[in-house]
Amino acid sequence: MQHERPGIELSGRPLGFAEMVAIGAGKATISASATGMARIAIAREIVEDAIASGMPVYGSTTGVGAMKDVEWSADELDTFNLGLVRAHHFGTGTPFSCNVVRNAMAIRVNTALTGQVGCTPELIEAYITMLKADLIPVVRRTGSIGCADIGLMGQIGAVLTGVGEAIYRGNRMQAAEAFRAAGLQPVRMAPRDSLASLSINAVSFAAAAETTRNAAASIRILLATAMMAAGALGASRDPWKAVRHVGTAREALIGAWLCNASDDWNWPVATHVQDPLSLRMIAQVFGAVIENLLSTGHKILAATGRSDDNPVVVEGRVMTSGGSLPLDVTILLESAALCMAHAARNAFNRCVILGNGQRRDLPVNLVPPGRIATGFGPIIKLAGEIFSRVLSMSNPVSAQSLVVAAGLEDEAAFLPLVIERFERQMQALKRLAALEALLSAQAIDILGDEPKGVAAMLYEVVRKHADFYIVDRPLSAEVEAIEEELGSDDFLSRLTAQVPIASFDDFFALGSLEHIEERLARHEAQAI
Repeated sequence: MQHERPGIELSGRPLGFAEMVAIGAGKATISASATGMARIAIAREIVEDAIASGMPVYGSTTGVGAMKDVEWSADELDTFNLGLVRAHHFGTGTPFSCNVVRNAMAIRVNTALTGQVGCTPELIEAYITMLKADLIPVVRRTGSIGCADIGLMGQIGAVLTGVGEAIYRGNRMQAAEAFRAAGLQPVRMAPRDSLASLSINAVSFAAAAETTRNAAASIRILLATAMMAAGALGASRDPWKAVRHVGTAREALIGAWLCNASDDWNWPVATHVQDPLSLRMIAQVFGAVIENLLSTGHKILAATGRSDDNPVVVEGRVMTSGGSLPLDVTILLESAALCMAHAARNAFNRCVILGNGQRRDLPVNLVPPGRIATGFGPIIKLAGEIFSRVLSMSNPVSAQSLVVAAGLEDEAAFLPLVIERFERQMQALKRLAALEALLSAQAIDILGDEPKGVAAMLYEVVRKHADFYIVDRPLSAEVEAIEEELGSDDFLSRLTAQVPIASFDDFFALGSLEHIEERLARHEAQAI
């Protein structure tokens, strides 16, 4: 028996991360509020009145880009609007996940419900119908300079008209075949509908939301391995206690988490006066990172409830707009990429200290006394390579020059490229966290420590996939297995339940969908 998916009513207000997790996973059906649909109808009437009056409407009765001065007759509009959306199906490369595409479609619906777009109600109903049928366009990810995702959204728009490719019930097929299988009909693109289907940044905003949420998850894991390494190295907790009194609000939050997460593990302190900065300043590094991620996340969510179309319907008129440049989101994501480099350096430095020995009389390369082995010295180079990889992707690209469309389009944010680099940083950070956990577990076993709480959770994952190192052996598969489990929704759910950072974990809806729903239900019950 098939269970009805829970519903989410869109109204034009910004979406939340929990909503996007459910929509992206195909676990929620969306609908449009009556008020939002009324706003769409009013805006549509304004557009139709403008067209009827003979007023040129960009992308509806005129060409686009360098062809903006070309006007089409009434008899030519159907052909033009069908061709316009299909001409913008030019993306190439690996497709985005269905999660991203579902959310992009939901964002298109939601921003239209502001009543500032001027598309037909039928277009919005078509998006909703496709989502309910789980007929998801294939969107290849290379095709946007970050000034409206025309080559990305164009692939969704083209599928609406019955061309391109789609995924239906897990199978990739031609769009026409998918429509037949789902019992649906392709959409006729009325004037304004074509441009409304492609000239927005919905794919980028959906991808940015997913990547930023993944970044939040990666940072939560890396913060946990930082605490584990600090315990293995016998770091003083005093800086974590001090920052709760003299640090910023976010630094104090991290300091409190470090104290709470390590409270049950009474490790011997090996500190003489003070520790290296990579131990002493964990709260400062991660405090700055989560401050940035929260700001970035809020900016992305705001974009899900704002029309970035051109033209727009405001003050009862159709007006040209420059809102398709997502520079605010792009710049914050670029600063987030720089934050990831600082977090990676912080972790790499601790890996070096663990491998060097000396603290708590740990042996060099973490080779147990009396054993003939090279140990963990070589793998520190992998940690260095990962840090360099993260750092190399932190340089900004949004301000580079680009002029297209006969000089009319000379601004771009390159948001999809920024997101792609950010994604690669996340993958690298997860591997670095696995390395730090592996080295820490080796040090813990050499010293005979008994980690508790969060550190014990990490230790168990490491020892599940990697035995105590006595004889030299290949480590590649072990590191990858640790990385996979630490990065899983299941482990993140356990971690955030064990010692939560509520303002961070709840905002980004971290963990599995079931864990998110349980947490939301608990909050709702407490509010009653």
